[in-house]
Amino acid sequence: MAVFMLLFLLLVSAVSGDEDAFIGVNIGTDISDMPSPTEVVALLKAQSIRYVRLYDADRAMLLALANTGIHVTVSVPNDQLLGIGQSNATAANWVARNIVSHVPATNITAIAVGSEVLNALPNAGPILVSALKFIHSALVASNLDSQIKVSTPHSSSIILDSFPPSQAFFNRSWDPVMVPLLKFLQSTGSYLMLNVYPYYDYIQSNGKIPLDYALFRPLPPNKEAVDANTLLHYTNVFDAVVDAAYFAMSYLNFTNIPIVVTESGWPSKGDSSEPDAIVDNANTYNSNLIKHVLNKTGTPKHPRIAVSTYIYELYNEDLRTGPDSEKNWGLFDANGIPVYTMHLTDAGTVFANDTTNQTFCVAKRGADPKMLQAALDWACGPGKVDCSPLLQGHPCYEPDNVVSHSTYAFNAYYQQMSKSPGTCDFKGVASITTTDPSHGSCRFPGSFGKNGTLFNGTSLAPSLNDTNSGCPPQYHGRSGSFTTSVIIFALLLGAVFL
Repeated sequence: MAVFMLLFLLLVSAVSGDEDAFIGVNIGTDISDMPSPTEVVALLKAQSIRYVRLYDADRAMLLALANTGIHVTVSVPNDQLLGIGQSNATAANWVARNIVSHVPATNITAIAVGSEVLNALPNAGPILVSALKFIHSALVASNLDSQIKVSTPHSSSIILDSFPPSQAFFNRSWDPVMVPLLKFLQSTGSYLMLNVYPYYDYIQSNGKIPLDYALFRPLPPNKEAVDANTLLHYTNVFDAVVDAAYFAMSYLNFTNIPIVVTESGWPSKGDSSEPDAIVDNANTYNSNLIKHVLNKTGTPKHPRIAVSTYIYELYNEDLRTGPDSEKNWGLFDANGIPVYTMHLTDAGTVFANDTTNQTFCVAKRGADPKMLQAALDWACGPGKVDCSPLLQGHPCYEPDNVVSHSTYAFNAYYQQMSKSPGTCDFKGVASITTTDPSHGSCRFPGSFGKNGTLFNGTSLAPSLNDTNSGCPPQYHGRSGSFTTSVIIFALLLGAVFL
């Protein structure tokens, strides 16, 4: 895993007339070893993450966020919604306890009232707008309504006939809720909160949605989706869903309410029934999404009006139920190590460490195990690589297979040759990546250690006078235990290499 992650934050385009576009993250807490609030905030600051969304209003978390300047969206959990929606006094008490007591030290900028209420808690639908109004009234009483917006996140599934977007409309059974809700958002200068998950759109389409279309990958013009009514061209699912929401609002005669996407992402791991929940796709989706937002691309219906988005999510949540993908939406493990490294060149201002020039040489996915073994033998022999870390009992022995061992040897050779062109090929079984393959106590040459110091692979290289001409048998991967354990995801300077 890479030690540094290239992350993001706000850029220069407007969502509405006076707000900058931004990328934020959701912070879930279904984690068996949840980092402390101070550890969470330290990670946010290290990665220059300036916008976060909490799923509650945890006091310790809000205190830890104080005096950081980080923009915070707090939430009214669904299990508190009925009480707040039925009692102005209950709403006022909630605001006093969870908002007023923390501002201005904690930069609370929005309140998400419930989450996907019309799908998850439909019996609360009739009081949803009341809950928003009661919360807003309490903010008005505290003179906080101008700095804190009030809204409620919706699942995109409340939009029916979402393609072509121009024909989309909200589920009409919810018109008694959506019409007053949109009136409230319009009158208070707030925005529609929408959760957009192209991953689910893709897997539920039975092959009708191409993977490239879901991942923001470039499409030839003849593969773009065209709205026959507007002749607008769509190159990705995200834009089509957002525009469907814009058209659904206009169907109800609301045309000036901006959209903020409160959740979007892609899982990095799934079970056997989820073959597209992999690191490559998660990295591709999130990197391209962030570039799309920060480049002020907008949507076909509203070009150059970027849709600010919160990535789902900061941490993998191992306690979540359901398929494996439910546990693996995070950008980081609970210990703060990135699940993968995102690279966002040509995305305007970038934040945190740019590791574009930090490259490694790894075994190519799907390479012939016999060819890998032959290349491993060469690297540890004529290639003059010190392969002693691969010995049993040494830091890089596990996992004991030819992919892992050859990856270490390939990279050590590549680093000792100063990353010279052609030194990461090994007859076609190796590839350059920007994802640090270090794991556990096994630090790969060229890696930055936890203290930020460079692990210098060249110091491990044997002298050129070394006459070792073969790879000792103990460096070999176990026969028959070949597994593809190294993710190949190379990114070129200036663009994501797919």
